[in-house]
Amino acid sequence: QVQLVESGGGSVQAGGSLRISCAASERTFSSYAMGWFRQAPGKDRESVAAVSWSGGDTYFKDSVKGRFTISRDGAKNTVYLQMNNLEPEDTAVYYCAVTPAPSGSYFTSPYNYRYWGQGTQVTVSS
Repeated sequence: QVQLVESGGGSVQAGGSLRISCAASERTFSSYAMGWFRQAPGKDRESVAAVSWSGGDTYFKDSVKGRFTISRDGAKNTVYLQMNNLEPEDTAVYYCAVTPAPSGSYFTSPYNYRYWGQGTQVTVSS
């Protein structure tokens, strides 16, 4: 059973930055694809970003391209989502998820992911 622990959420004003982290209980990233999702009140959970286990293949939702980036720290079993120039529309609970996947693969549907973090709140005020 893989456990994921997220941290780094908070409240910022529009235009600000936050970095959220997802730490895994084991060295999952050597063979797992990883995704970041968010869910705002009354809305479906949506894919924000995803990355293959090699790190060479990434996906970003159109509305966050150029503002969000993904990075990995293999030594710490941690993946980061750096969020810059935040907008009020980015307000949501953010979740990380991982699942076994072939090299070069990632997924944007939440149904493809086996393990989930508990979520961290990101609030952006105008």
